[in-house]
Amino acid sequence: MPTFTPNYPASRPGQITLLPTPERLGALPQFTGRDVVIAFLDSGFYAHPDLGNRVLIHIDATSDDIREGTAIDSARDYSWHGQMTSVIAAGDGRTSGGRFRGIASGARLVLIKVMNARQEVKEADILRGLRWLAANHSRFGVCVVNLSIGGDYPSDDATHPIYRVLKVLAEAGITIIAAAGNKPVDHVLPPASSPHVITVGGIDDHNTHDRHRWTRYHSSYGTAYDGRRKPDLSAPARWIASPILPATQVAQEAHLLAPLLIPRTARSAHAALRRTIRHQRAELSETFGIRGVELAPLLPSVDDRVQAVLQERIHAHKLIDAHHQHVEGTSVAAAIVTSIVAQMIEARPDLSPEQVRAILVATADPLPGIPQREQGAGVIRPAKAVYAALNFEAKP
Repeated sequence: MPTFTPNYPASRPGQITLLPTPERLGALPQFTGRDVVIAFLDSGFYAHPDLGNRVLIHIDATSDDIREGTAIDSARDYSWHGQMTSVIAAGDGRTSGGRFRGIASGARLVLIKVMNARQEVKEADILRGLRWLAANHSRFGVCVVNLSIGGDYPSDDATHPIYRVLKVLAEAGITIIAAAGNKPVDHVLPPASSPHVITVGGIDDHNTHDRHRWTRYHSSYGTAYDGRRKPDLSAPARWIASPILPATQVAQEAHLLAPLLIPRTARSAHAALRRTIRHQRAELSETFGIRGVELAPLLPSVDDRVQAVLQERIHAHKLIDAHHQHVEGTSVAAAIVTSIVAQMIEARPDLSPEQVRAILVATADPLPGIPQREQGAGVIRPAKAVYAALNFEAKP
């Protein structure tokens, strides 16, 4: 009988579900980043339903002629990364019945596109977007920035223009979160190498609450230009649910394959596969390159080779269901930390960026067996961080 499974770890036999981000970290549900404005600088964005009407403005900073209030991109390949970070952090989960909501599902957003015409994100583009933000953050009340992007080369030059504008933003009271990078090398790139940002590395929680099974992720590490170690702390960077970009090849395949992932008995699974083949034979043939004559023997029997093709596509796209796949990278880890910072600021709006950093570091939980230089203070603990924010007393 056919059996189709997603390709992520399961903590018990037969499990085919992926832990939602708030659940895997024990985030407090009563805080959602309400009244907090987060700015995302990323390659591009998509107006995903999970963001609702909470996007305040979209900025196209891909040339010196910066355009405000432009329409958010259609479903282009470069839109995927910004859709991923913004929805993981602040999506309300409506396309998953609330299951895959972000920790800051009540936050409002400013979206700044910085990918150039060659579909690259370079330091000149990052700088242009940051300078717009430095000049305009007060118009929209931005108090948190997510930078799941990396620069061109390492730099220990304190006068680097990206470092200088990040300092301006931090001194204006804006907390900045940056991804450390996904190569296990002993250096980080701007903006992650700025002492004025909270740099986030990754861990692999293997889709389980059992911390004894958590391991390192291949994050970058190094130092800021002032010598402080980076990353500052770590967050889950693998097996994170993210929306599939609509109107793409992946979305088309997910639509065809998702019915096969619904938990069922072997007998009903066989029937579901037969229905899929019978009613969508043409789409299967075109999408997966399986000729109609090869599909014919599947009714009533199932050809092992065809089943293998379909299973391989489920794995290739890391499918969870018709609308979601799982993703990885420190871009994801940074987005999660950004959402937790939004909770902290909702709970305590007067926190400074350095106070936010101090609380996150003090409440993080180190993982044994991983050098401190690679994980920073340890894995973020959202509930402890928010409670510490509520009870924080600044030194006179």
